[in-house]
Amino acid sequence: MTTGAQRTPSGLDPQEEEPLPSLAEQMADQLGGWRGLVESSIPVVVFVIANVVGELRPAVIASVAVGLLIAGLRLAQRKPVRHAVNGLFGIAVGAAIAWRTGDERDFYLPGILYGIGYGLALLLSAAIRQPLVGWIWSVLVAKGRSEWRDDPRLVRTFTQLTVLWGVVWLAKVGVQAALYLAHQDTALGVARLALGYPPYALLLLITVWVVRRVTRETAPTPLPGS
Repeated sequence: MTTGAQRTPSGLDPQEEEPLPSLAEQMADQLGGWRGLVESSIPVVVFVIANVVGELRPAVIASVAVGLLIAGLRLAQRKPVRHAVNGLFGIAVGAAIAWRTGDERDFYLPGILYGIGYGLALLLSAAIRQPLVGWIWSVLVAKGRSEWRDDPRLVRTFTQLTVLWGVVWLAKVGVQAALYLAHQDTALGVARLALGYPPYALLLLITVWVVRRVTRETAPTPLPGS
């Protein structure tokens, strides 16, 4: 047996990096697919409609019940429940606050506060050269690897993307906050839906496309015959 590097049965070096998932695969995973998009929006739609045609408490009960039903169906079908649980938690917290205060607009307050905090955290991480989008990429896409920290171009790219995420996040939450302060309850519900997944999906698309392009441009060209 030689002392050279061992090869896997397929002839690939075990140290070689696995290829990144495709653009469609990454988008589908982060958004939960079309089913995840729909299921996360249903409880909010139920609350908005029920609150318009009826009263606050039935709307709260209906939205939470629908959220529980969706999570239960996911569990029964042995499907991933991450998106369903996250959505249910947000619905439950908002519903509890609205129930306690008796003001339907408070249903959206946790999401507004979370959005402000998240947007500020993004901008702060970019300011201290620890871009949050880069670290999230390491966890969700790069399987824990953080080699991008050693590449000035990728650090700059992730910093710019983090600023973009922070600005967009604060802009959309600013619209919702303005409607909240103006007591525009129905418009606030519509804005919650319209400014939820569409901007998020667009930011994901831009992020994945830009990072993959920069990664391809900075990858070393293999030597002939290697």
